[in-house]
Amino acid sequence: MRWLAETRFLAHHLCVTETGDWRKARWEATHRRIFTCALALFQDFGFEQVSVGQIAARAKVSVPTFYAHFPSKEHLIMALPTPEQISALIAGQPAELTMAERLRRAVPRFIAAMPPDEHEEMAARWRIIADTPALRIRAAEFERTTAGMFLDSLPGVTGAAPAHADVVQAGAYLAAYTAALLTWADSKGRRKLDELIDEAFRALGG
Repeated sequence: MRWLAETRFLAHHLCVTETGDWRKARWEATHRRIFTCALALFQDFGFEQVSVGQIAARAKVSVPTFYAHFPSKEHLIMALPTPEQISALIAGQPAELTMAERLRRAVPRFIAAMPPDEHEEMAARWRIIADTPALRIRAAEFERTTAGMFLDSLPGVTGAAPAHADVVQAGAYLAAYTAALLTWADSKGRRKLDELIDEAFRALGG
């Protein structure tokens, strides 16, 4: 009887695990399908000419499902990093580094570690952003949000206000990064992103 009970428990546990994994895989597949369909529509017709309803129809999902995956069209094309990704970028850095030094190390590391397919996708996204005046303006809002994530990830400042110098440096370096991305997109691949980032950071004295 004990063997039977243990067998049933194991079977139930495996069933739950497989169900959870299946749901996660389905969610990720749907998320990816929405993104790729939206990207294709934006490339064909322009960002402002494509509605959420059209994206949902192309991806064969409902409009509520679209919003369950992305807060807006802007969030789809200008993806924010997660706090976990930010923390991973600055993990292991010496505690005494300034925010400027952290970003000068973290951003090139992020670009260098990007697989070729993700790099190409990033280029496609930023060409759409660069070609859409409203998105070029909105990019500043996203860079400020990302700067805030870097500030929140600083060691030893949990729950405390970051130093003014860190706030200024985070804003300046993320703005320089955005400027490099837009120049890269405007160049249609004629300029290398890592070189543009280096130029932008050196302009700030880095």
